Amino acid sequence: MKKEDLRIVFMGTPEFAVETLRRLVENRYNVVAVVTQPDKPVGRHQSELQPSQVKQYAQSVDLPVLQPVKMKDADFIERLRAFEADVFVVVAFRMLPEVVWAMPRFGTFNVHAALLPQYRGAAPINWAVINGERQTGVTTFFLDHDIDTGRIIMQLPFDIHDDYNVEDVYDGLMHLGADIATQTLDLLIANDGQLSTMPQEEMIPTDALLHPAPKLFKDNCRIMWQQSAKQVYDFVRGLSPYPGAWTMLRTPDNKETMLKIYKTAKTNRSASDATGTIVEEKGHIYINCSDLQLELVELQMSGKKRMTARDFLNGFHDLNVATLL
Repeated sequence: MKKEDLRIVFMGTPEFAVETLRRLVENRYNVVAVVTQPDKPVGRHQSELQPSQVKQYAQSVDLPVLQPVKMKDADFIERLRAFEADVFVVVAFRMLPEVVWAMPRFGTFNVHAALLPQYRGAAPINWAVINGERQTGVTTFFLDHDIDTGRIIMQLPFDIHDDYNVEDVYDGLMHLGADIATQTLDLLIANDGQLSTMPQEEMIPTDALLHPAPKLFKDNCRIMWQQSAKQVYDFVRGLSPYPGAWTMLRTPDNKETMLKIYKTAKTNRSASDATGTIVEEKGHIYINCSDLQLELVELQMSGKKRMTARDFLNGFHDLNVATLL
């Protein structure tokens, strides 16, 4: 089979998916159509519609774009089938019904930003960093009835350095995801659509702990100062810059203000007081965790701009008598 003979429909929505679509187009893979989310209402009155980043790129290279509200809509299914795709490539999209993923003759494969079967779910990049992993990666696998459980085609690893935040890992995996998508397509082309795959169950060691990657909400982004300094350090960088780890600052007069914490630094200073208590010393802010003190480096008070700890101290006095909750 030649590259131009393989008809591809690409499915994705955010920036993370654009890099893969761009790589397919620029390397002359035969992308016949793109499926993405409907335009999103934005603005103060939700009166403007903003197209997804995938749609914006697809239109810039004159690719047909489908934007179904419901994936089982009969008109959408008919239009999708008319493209006679051999394979669907999915990157950062939504759950697909069987009537969609089973449509192409070579199946539908997904690029997942983790080394499956670890970190199945909506936020694999964040949770890998939060859990202090030293390595993650990308996986291609064929879709089936359950989320992120299909037969694995390929995996590529990515090292997580100790000072990386989630944005660093996101950027690395975005480009690695494009690599693995093209490599998977090249395998399909070289083998006339017949690929050797492995069930995820066979990749799980006996008694292994599988880490989930659930969607992030405000409640599970709150810092728990009762943890070790290393755990809090990883938690902050796993949520920075988005959605952001947060805590509550309580002043001696019992007023509470939300703080987002974007960057911390590890120290060798032993905890000197109850967890969450603050030590201000020579222009630095230290927080007592369960074992050591952690230094705050970048933060943002509710309603204010993001700033360094030193700038924060210029406008906030008597921090030594405040507490983080």
